This record gives sequence, C-alpha cells and structure tokens, in this order.
Amino acid sequence: MPHGYGSVVASTKQKRPKRTHQLPPPLPPGKRTIGQLVAESIRFYGRHFWRSLLLGVGPALVTLAGYLVGFHPALIAVVFAWIVLASASYVGACVLARGAWPERSVLATAFAAACIVSLPILALFVWLAPLGLAVPAAVNERLRLRQAMRRGFDLARADYLHALGSLATLALVVFLTQVLLTALLHGASKQSVHISAFIASLLMQPLLFLGGALLYDDQAARVKIESGSRNRRRPDADVSHADDADRPGSADAPIAP
Repeated sequence: MPHGYGSVVASTKQKRPKRTHQLPPPLPPGKRTIGQLVAESIRFYGRHFWRSLLLGVGPALVTLAGYLVGFHPALIAVVFAWIVLASASYVGACVLARGAWPERSVLATAFAAACIVSLPILALFVWLAPLGLAVPAAVNERLRLRQAMRRGFDLARADYLHALGSLATLALVVFLTQVLLTALLHGASKQSVHISAFIASLLMQPLLFLGGALLYDDQAARVKIESGSRNRRRPDADVSHADDADRPGSADAPIAP
C-alpha cells in the first residue's frame, strides 16, 4: 500500500457530505389527509407523552373492570362509567390540544356534549362524526351546549368523509394495536390478561381522544376554505340588473353618438 494512502481515504470519507433524509413538510389542517391526521396525533402524543398518558387512566380502569365483571348485570354500571370517564378524557384531550385551560363553564358544557355523544358511540360511528366535534368546538369557541352541538354538525358537514374516515381509522388503529399489545404483554411477560389489557388500554386510548381533538382543526379550516370560496362568488353571476335600464352595460343603455 502506498505511503499516505490510508490518510487520503480517511480524508475523503470525512469530506463526503452526509445524506439527510428529511420528511416533507406537513400539510395545513385544511388539506390534511386521514393518514396525516393519524400521524400528527401520534406525534402530538409523543411530544406530550405523560400528560397524554393520564387521558387513558379512566378508560383503562373501565377496561379492567369489564374483564373482571364479564357478562353480568353489573356490566351496565361499567358501561356508564366508561361514558363518564371517556367523556372526561375527551375533554382533557381537547384542552391539551388547545394549549390553554378554559373556564369551568366551558368545561362543563364540553363534558355534557361529550356524554351526549358517547351514548350511541358504542354501536354507531356515523353519529360520532357529525356531533363528536361539538366537544372541541365547545372548548375552543366557548359555546353553549346547543350551539356546540350545532357547530359540531356544521364542522363535520364541511368534509364528512374526512371526519368519519379519520375517526374510524383512529379507532381501528387503537383497537388492533391494543389487542396485539395485550397479547404480547400476556404472552411475553406472563402477566395476567387483566393487567395486560389495562396497560394496553392505558397506552393506546389517549391516541383516540387526541385524534378527535386535532380533527377539529382540520374541519374548522375546511369550513373557512368553503366559506371563503362562497364569498368570492358574485351573487348576480355578472348579469346586469333589470331594474336599472340606463345602467352602463345594460341592454337599454344610451349609446353615445
């Protein structure tokens, strides 16, 4: 090997530029896709892990209670507890996504809206898409209960397929991951199925609430885009007014000699 060959190779390696793999910039909320909403929810969860983890404590306890109770009349109380605790977690996710703590009256309104929305969510996601956005609307816009429910419907109507698809995708991701994590914890660590289900629910349930809170930004941006496009349209479609016969440009306008 020639003298100094190794140093030349080393210097060549040092001068070689490093390749950096940069992700494309995220789309604005008004154009965000379903997959990107799920990704943003996961990223938000990672940035605020410990506070987000608290959102899963209540639903995780209800999941553990459901395993312990089984098919028993006491399961009705478990379902009622899930509605209350999941509603509280949803409101907490909206507050966390907003980044500010609202007044108690706003929290009470948002909690009432969440309880109303949670009643039929157990069997029907079609209901959650148009009205589930009432909860973050109450938190962010400080609306009363009836106004929040109406606002949630208007937000979902801006892009119903995006709202429904996002919530359904989030629920599917959370459910499948929770089942897989429960099986892994139960098989690998030899924990009981109850403890495994509790840990899996504690870790995964906050993602569903955070995704619903971030979905508000998507739909609100779409409402602004839709309203802005309507305002840019002329109501008369550039047609001359019939009640002004002498208006310049009309059919009966006087012609200069």
